[in-house]
Amino acid sequence: MWNTLRYLGVRPADVQDVGQEVFLTVHKKLAAGEVPRSSRAWLFALSYNAASNYRQLARHRREAPTDQAPDVPDSAKDIEARLASRQESVRVALVLDALDLDRRTILVSHDMDEIPIPEIADALGIPLNTAYSRLRLARRDFEAAARRMGLARGVE
Repeated sequence: MWNTLRYLGVRPADVQDVGQEVFLTVHKKLAAGEVPRSSRAWLFALSYNAASNYRQLARHRREAPTDQAPDVPDSAKDIEARLASRQESVRVALVLDALDLDRRTILVSHDMDEIPIPEIADALGIPLNTAYSRLRLARRDFEAAARRMGLARGVE
């Protein structure tokens, strides 16, 4: 869920706060007796709604970014691995930011969170064929954006 929120446009500094909102919503809905057919798709839909609400708020655009002290790794090899992983995450996030939100949502939930397309379509309330079409277009757009940014290595 944390990665989903990040890839749906929530700043890393705000991911925990938005995630807490998702969990509060889960708690309220379960207490009200709502039982999801697919918990992963349901959690994804709640995360999508929370990220959408987050993006609509103006306050996160005006806050000055704060730097947090990084964890101190054990070795230089660990530093290199963390740096490479972080750089790859930043590159993927940049390419995802270039995508249309509807397409990005399908791509993230299916290819990254491994939620089946029928569950995504049900959770988002869209026709199944629309979900498959958005996934196909999202993959095409992702590759094109990666090529434009000089980051193309192909989409698996």
